[in-house]
Amino acid sequence: MNDVKIAADVDIRAAYLTAPELKLAASLIYQAYHDDPVFIDIFSGVGDYEQKLRASIREELAAFWQAKQPILGIYLGEALVGVACLHSPANGFGSDRFWHWRLKMMLSAGYVSTKQMIQKEEQIIAAVPMECFHILSFIAIHPLHQHHGFGHYLMAAVNAVFEDETESEGVAIYVTSDKYKAFFKECDYDTIKEITVGNVTGPLMVHYKDS
Repeated sequence: MNDVKIAADVDIRAAYLTAPELKLAASLIYQAYHDDPVFIDIFSGVGDYEQKLRASIREELAAFWQAKQPILGIYLGEALVGVACLHSPANGFGSDRFWHWRLKMMLSAGYVSTKQMIQKEEQIIAAVPMECFHILSFIAIHPLHQHHGFGHYLMAAVNAVFEDETESEGVAIYVTSDKYKAFFKECDYDTIKEITVGNVTGPLMVHYKDS
């Protein structure tokens, strides 16, 4: 993808990530989701939580990359300060992923945790009131650059991606924190319903293409 200019400041840009940047993207995502209630619920009590979470994020990014699903970055100059990962179940990239992804996930995160990850996404996909859509799986901003508007810049880039997909009706995200619910509401995401994944209940929020 060509750089998506989403601000007048030429030092701020959005672009697809390159392969060498995946490790840094995984680090940003790990920091953002370390205290996420769903991941705590899935990975706590099955060994080293941090190790399981890192492994899960790493395998998810590898699967996104291999399937050519959008992995977007926000840059301040040459520094990657934010990342967002999208995928489309309608394009064959659903909860089952690839057989080797499931095998690696089971080896690194464990069978039970892998099964819970798959069930989590199946619940989200089933609850989305659209036939063809994208799911925002991860969104993260570097801790030193939070509360400076980069999250909104990143969401503008996310919108630009699915707007170019003629068949996609919108983007859905499962939100597990009240502060993030307010953020996505500011980005024109509406709550569709409350869904419970494991022991965690949160809103499923959707941004429609025509909104």
